[in-house]
Amino acid sequence: MDVKGEVLSILDEVLSLKGRAASFTLETPLLGALPELDSMAVVALITTMEERFGFMVDDDEIDGASFASVATLVGFVQGKLAA
Repeated sequence: MDVKGEVLSILDEVLSLKGRAASFTLETPLLGALPELDSMAVVALITTMEERFGFMVDDDEIDGASFASVATLVGFVQGKLAA
């Protein structure tokens, strides 16, 4: 499974980026860098990732560091898939 590709697809879809996420690299900053990524968008991203990847995210697992960059978000998803 291409976790990075799927995460970028989810970002593009949930944040309505109109294809901009396709140019994101692992180093691309997210939280604080994308105006579309607000607190409501974080909730929508988590919900969509849960549905798409088939895992559950507990409230205490969520912090801003997971959404700092594409790399940290991909790492978060990979950690959940490995659990």
